[in-house]
Amino acid sequence: MITLVGRDRELAAVEQLLDDIHRRGDALIVRGAAGIGKSAVLEAATARAQARGVTVAGASGVQSETHLPFAGLHLMLLPMLDAVGELPVRQREALLSAFGMGEAPTPEPFLIALAVLNLLSEVATHRPLLVVVDDAQWLDRPSMEVLGFVARRVRSEPIVLLLAVRDGHPTSLDDCGLAELPLSGLDPAAAESLLDAQEPKLSIGMRWRVLAEAAGNPLALVELPLALSRERSTTEAGILPLTARLERAFAVRLTELPAQTRSLLLVAAADDGHDLAGTLAAGAALTGAGTSLATLAPAVEAGLVEFHEHTIRFRHPLVRSAIYHRAGPGERLAAHAALAEVHAGDPDRRTWHRAAIGHQDESVAADLEDVAARARRRGAITVAVTALQRSAQISVDPAVRAERLLRAAELAFELGRGELVADLLRQTEPADLGSPQRARLAWLNEVLEEGRNEGPARVRRLIATVEAVEAAGDRALALNFVRAAAIRCWWADPGPEIRRQLIALAERLASSKDDPELVLTLATASPLEHGATVMERLARLRGTRLDAGMARILGVAATTIGAFDLAGGFLDASIADLRAQGRLGLLAQSLASQMWAQIYCGDWATAKLLAEECERLARETAQARWQSAAHAGLALLAGLRGETEPGHALAAEGERILGTVAISSNVALLQQAKGVIALCAGQYAEAFDHLWKIFDPRDAAYHPIWRLWLISELAEAAAGSGNAETVEMVMPEMEEAAAQSSAPLLHVGMRYARALLAGDADAGPLYRQALDADLSCWPTARARLLLAHGVWLRRQRRVREARVSLRTARDLFDTLGLLAWGERARQELRASGEASSRRTPSTADHLSAQELQIARLAAVGLSNREIGQQLYLSHRTISTHLYRIFPKLGISSRGQLRDALDGAVPQLDEAARPPEEPQPDH
Repeated sequence: MITLVGRDRELAAVEQLLDDIHRRGDALIVRGAAGIGKSAVLEAATARAQARGVTVAGASGVQSETHLPFAGLHLMLLPMLDAVGELPVRQREALLSAFGMGEAPTPEPFLIALAVLNLLSEVATHRPLLVVVDDAQWLDRPSMEVLGFVARRVRSEPIVLLLAVRDGHPTSLDDCGLAELPLSGLDPAAAESLLDAQEPKLSIGMRWRVLAEAAGNPLALVELPLALSRERSTTEAGILPLTARLERAFAVRLTELPAQTRSLLLVAAADDGHDLAGTLAAGAALTGAGTSLATLAPAVEAGLVEFHEHTIRFRHPLVRSAIYHRAGPGERLAAHAALAEVHAGDPDRRTWHRAAIGHQDESVAADLEDVAARARRRGAITVAVTALQRSAQISVDPAVRAERLLRAAELAFELGRGELVADLLRQTEPADLGSPQRARLAWLNEVLEEGRNEGPARVRRLIATVEAVEAAGDRALALNFVRAAAIRCWWADPGPEIRRQLIALAERLASSKDDPELVLTLATASPLEHGATVMERLARLRGTRLDAGMARILGVAATTIGAFDLAGGFLDASIADLRAQGRLGLLAQSLASQMWAQIYCGDWATAKLLAEECERLARETAQARWQSAAHAGLALLAGLRGETEPGHALAAEGERILGTVAISSNVALLQQAKGVIALCAGQYAEAFDHLWKIFDPRDAAYHPIWRLWLISELAEAAAGSGNAETVEMVMPEMEEAAAQSSAPLLHVGMRYARALLAGDADAGPLYRQALDADLSCWPTARARLLLAHGVWLRRQRRVREARVSLRTARDLFDTLGLLAWGERARQELRASGEASSRRTPSTADHLSAQELQIARLAAVGLSNREIGQQLYLSHRTISTHLYRIFPKLGISSRGQLRDALDGAVPQLDEAARPPEEPQPDH
């Protein structure tokens, strides 16, 4: 067993993870400075895990390997690939394609990540698994992103991930919310103990100097005594930062080595692997002389490198860094040239070594384009971006350079890396681009500036760009600009003439009247005038088999015009396909749209499930706009349950996430949430203040369309706060909108508002008219109407009739899970003289949102594997959740789920059923 001096606390933390591994998985980042002992902690963890019979898998980042797609992941999983046949076929193909071992179409990064999660889960079925990753900051980014995905999902697996990261190196793990174990210097007693064990014969002066300069860093305590004894000018050396000091300590030893050994070490430091044979061959090419293990023997004796079977490894990453940076530029270039020659059979490695040489070279730039294409096909988009960036840097022709930067920016946009897109566009000279390329540049700038609202001027520029792109024959890009212009019309009305121009363009570009792109443009650019047309086309397209993208577009079109009852089918189909394809960025957007559809249609349980998943995926895919929208939905739902403080906290977090990007629709959603929270708490004046902002053209939250769906809430807040006259001022405008629009939700809200704002003499017939309308798709609106009607009847002293309405409202609110309004109905019943007991929680109330989602999917007959594929969790995680769900519901088998969920199990629409997934071959 490895014993570390002064690391009892850190080793206890590792021991705790291993103690718990059979009950739950976890992930831990071990973070600290160079030489602080991260690798030693990982080695101790490995030894302790092996002593317990835990399987250990590992990888180590190498700075020169960061451009090789999935290199770290492949190294880690290589011993497990025999189990890849246990994966569902689509996941297996994605993973093998990522490793260049298959010919499947370009895999989605998240499908690769799910495959890795399930592969690790399969391996851990037999024995618990410890995954150890050293120097994670130097893993290639695709591998790092997969590990982040896995780390967030191992709680129900017998898997622990330990990842060592050097201070000062930001990684994609930083935003994963993982626990961290920071390593600081050893305390004075431990530092003295380690130094005395290593160098017991140091003079007192030298001993205290080493202790002072090492500052508790274990590597420094070992290396500085030797370095100080060899230094001639200690004054200059003493002012160096510790990392540079350690690099110098290793570099000093190089001077004592034979020239051929130093050359061989330089080749090893420049290489992007650990292959000993390749290093020896490149060393021979560099020096023109034969090399062998004997050539490296002096470096082994000096403690700089070690041999492990057929590999060569540096004792510490600082050794590699010291050797590489001590060499002159010419020496480094010669080493890379030798490595390029040795790696002639591996086009990616060969090209990266040629690219390291640094000067402009069109043949190398073209080869880097090929590297990018291969990386893209393997799902390693970040590597493709890096290759195109480097290709641009060494391009000879300015126009070709600009095109390569533009393509890199387009790929970065696919990743959702807005800051990288902006950086690449800043490097792109528009003057070097042709007309079609400038249009692509304009499109990227448009999506980057999505939050900027410049009114009609911006829409006019977009229309002009559409016409130019159409003339150039790029219909797909023209449609992108049409969509961008239309969404800006939805945020802020640019006037009827501009909207007519845009619609005329969309109709000209459309493949047919039922083209989903055209339907979306009509819905967003002209939701009132063309709302009926959109609804007619949506009804005609309902039931048509569409791809995920087109189904999502139609679902968004339906929510845009307020036809939330039509949106669900399209969005369900889109969500099912996007899950299967691993397109989690678009999936988060579809979930957000479906969340609001279910909120308005009254399926609060489903809405909460959608909101939580949307928030999680939007966070993982760095989509602040949709993450903020999910928080708005969660805040509103908390308010409806009477959870006022949690609701306010969720809304505040949504505002924080949105930051300074003032997208009016998001600001409106957050104001709506805060208004509903206050309304449910009986704080009518506060509710009115929040909701009125969405109706006030002078406010940043003003939204000309979204306000139409909130007229009933505004009227209720106004009636309760004495602001009815203010609402009466906007009612003519609302009546005009209702005359133009056939959106059912608008008419439901208007009938409610008319009744609520009317005088006592006129209210009765208006309530009756509102309640006689078809409210089958709007159960929440019906319950609120019954409550308001009951209150009005009680005020009119029609107590018996009031009780009937209030009882029905209470029961509806209880069924819907709207605790705040249910309690209000009980209060009104008590005021009418009738006792009303508290709501009895249903069995489903005992489940978390994710547990309810899993239970509902299991209740409609999906297997654990199918549920896992839908929710991007392993099947073992699903099994663990079900194990916890059954006791909460008081059941013992899957067959009892439907009854235990009190009917909260929707019929699984065939369009929403997961695509048939071939099972593993056995």
